[in-house]
Amino acid sequence: MREVSAAVLAVAARRSVHEVLQTIVGASRRLSGARYAALGVPDVTGSFGEFLADGISDEQWKAIGPLPRHHGLLGVLLRDPHPMRLADIRAHPDFSGWWPAAHPDITDFLGVPIVHGDEILGELFLANKQPSGPFTAADEELLVLLAAHAAIALVNARLYERNRELSIVEERNRIAGELHDAVSQKLFSLRLSAESAATLLERDPPRAVTELGSVRQLASEVADELRTILVGLRPPELAGDGLDVALRKQIELLDRVHEPAVRFTGEPVACLTGTRSQAVYRIAQEALHNALRHADAKLVEVRLAERDGTVLLTVTDDGHGFDPDSAARAGRRLGLTSMRERARSVGGRLAVESTPRGTAVRVEVPTDG
Repeated sequence: MREVSAAVLAVAARRSVHEVLQTIVGASRRLSGARYAALGVPDVTGSFGEFLADGISDEQWKAIGPLPRHHGLLGVLLRDPHPMRLADIRAHPDFSGWWPAAHPDITDFLGVPIVHGDEILGELFLANKQPSGPFTAADEELLVLLAAHAAIALVNARLYERNRELSIVEERNRIAGELHDAVSQKLFSLRLSAESAATLLERDPPRAVTELGSVRQLASEVADELRTILVGLRPPELAGDGLDVALRKQIELLDRVHEPAVRFTGEPVACLTGTRSQAVYRIAQEALHNALRHADAKLVEVRLAERDGTVLLTVTDDGHGFDPDSAARAGRRLGLTSMRERARSVGGRLAVESTPRGTAVRVEVPTDG
């Protein structure tokens, strides 16, 4: 029961849906003593939208090939809200009779659904109990208990992610509204005043001077409005959770909405001022934007570390690289200029290396203590 309690706490502590799923499948294998464990998540068609495994190496997983579909015993279980315990999976009438050449040989089997209300959120598959099978009624009872808690954690993680996505949409709408209501109107007035001053410059210089005074005043007001909006853009997580947590949350969101895998490795860096933390965060955002938009990468990695009085941020991708001097990359060059200026403004430095095998952006910012 202590092991069950530890597993439940580990699952409940995760906020990312992917982390919850991975923790569930790992905990289920340890609790049941299974050699192999897997977790299938249904998609809207009733097939497997996601399939995670534990106890299989990355090389073996790649060799197995595509995800299983809705046919065979696994597909049946994905629609059945009841556990299934078998001494030999091959004896079941719905067993398809084959598996890929690289697939491990499976005998004893335990399938436990993860159910929330009338919805099957996923199905746990356990195989080959160690040191010897088959799985027992006690194993089934433990896994049913874990699955019940896993369902709650999974629903909460989905709600958390959905709330974050809605918050991003609301923030975008707020910024768009402020830009339209305040800044765009003042810019329109500024343009009219500038055109009026140009027209009056020769025939009525005093009135032209008055119009130029209006231009100066409007420009100052626009700058103030933009400054206010930009201050509001500071991620709230930086003040509450810190730079590493804010980056992790941002990268988890990007990993869900973009095709390339986006990964984060980092540690707390509490020794940065708010200004420097914000600069590093914005540089990471710009570098991620460049990699996801231009690099055609399969993997983007972000690392954050503190070494010898310096905070080091690295953003790397395995894309096709780029030529900083190419006019076709004008948008990206502008982003690089912005990142360099941000780093310089807080006493840091930025370096960019790009080859046909990928790009690395590195920024070093001194700590405050």
